[in-house]
Amino acid sequence: MAGNETNYRQLLSQRHFLGEIDQGIRLANREIIHANIPELTKDDLLTLAIVVGRLRARYLDAALHLTRDGEDTLPTDSTIDDLRKRREAFEEARAGFDALLEAIDRGYLDIT
Repeated sequence: MAGNETNYRQLLSQRHFLGEIDQGIRLANREIIHANIPELTKDDLLTLAIVVGRLRARYLDAALHLTRDGEDTLPTDSTIDDLRKRREAFEEARAGFDALLEAIDRGYLDIT
């Protein structure tokens, strides 16, 4: 029985330690992010969401453009490069938006 109690106490101690670390990380992130983004509004989020949507539409349009010249025509290297650039732009913007939402969810940022 003593071994079980020791294991239980160690588990509680580890959880307490990890909770303190998590709280420290949250406070540090909040302070650092607030220094760079002191205010965030719903309009800021919606504006970014619109930009992400436009980049998505531009990327999808380029993807559909691959078929506009017909099934027998392969896209040129230039067309593929353009598609790649549009995909990367969309994915980067979406990743930024997702990171921003995660920062809000974790309490690093407040929406005013």
